[in-house]
Amino acid sequence: MATPDRLTATLALAHALSAAERGLPVIPLSRSKLPALRSPHHEERDSCADIPPSPPCRGECGLPGHGVHDASADPATVRALFAAAPRATGYGIACGRPPHHLIGIDLDTKHGADPAAALERLARDHRFTIPDTVTVLTPSGGRHLWLAGPPDLAVPNSASRLAPGIDVRGTGGYLVGPGSLTGQGVYHLAPGTAALPVAPCPPALLALLSPRPRGPRNPPRLPPPGQDRRPGRTSGHGLVEFVRAAHEGQRNTRLFWAACRAYENGLGPALAPALTEAALHTGLSLHEARSTIASAARLTTGTHA
Repeated sequence: MATPDRLTATLALAHALSAAERGLPVIPLSRSKLPALRSPHHEERDSCADIPPSPPCRGECGLPGHGVHDASADPATVRALFAAAPRATGYGIACGRPPHHLIGIDLDTKHGADPAAALERLARDHRFTIPDTVTVLTPSGGRHLWLAGPPDLAVPNSASRLAPGIDVRGTGGYLVGPGSLTGQGVYHLAPGTAALPVAPCPPALLALLSPRPRGPRNPPRLPPPGQDRRPGRTSGHGLVEFVRAAHEGQRNTRLFWAACRAYENGLGPALAPALTEAALHTGLSLHEARSTIASAARLTTGTHA
């Protein structure tokens, strides 16, 4: 008969393979919610204390034990990872990876915070709707909301930056998967959400989650017509081209993100007509384009476009 530890590891693998079937890259976790595989470089670090550190290996060596960088949705790879971690009790889901580019909104109720109410206030203040999506209930009474981000935007990880108790798991982070056993208990799918698709992140929320550019102290301005408008200049040409290159399903998100960056850098009023034209090129209607740009103006400056 299998031991309880072996049964737990087998169940964790089964849950991980189920997640991988949905295209979610996974890694084995221990009861502490940390990756279950030890780094193959730990002895190198211990023996080279006096040598300047080299860039960290993220799996280039071909060995497992690189945390979230090991994550895979390939069933054979997942089985191999769990075979190397026989004491795993759960699994982590890597965020920011294709095809879902998962963003995790972690509503953590510890320390007396009320993150659900804080998220509702953010939704009200910034005029977005919290979508129905896959939701995982944590042993401590919190919730993880799964949202899909755009493929070309790396959402950073953060803790209580949006509001107390709202943590964000983005590129380079991971979420504890449902069915995992940890030292605090078991993570479960919220009733009625298991069959839901991962909902797209609302553009206004995505703008709040996105990294803010560190612009110059004095906001840049558009040069006169005919002057340099190459991508990457402060002319805003790069933002316009970013919108023009949008495919269906990312048009509003790209336009909103670009408009926010434009208004943050003092380019909003001057760049709005070009952004509108670029949005029309992608297939958005004039009403949709103007509404999205106006929302960006409200969010970043508190004014109307």
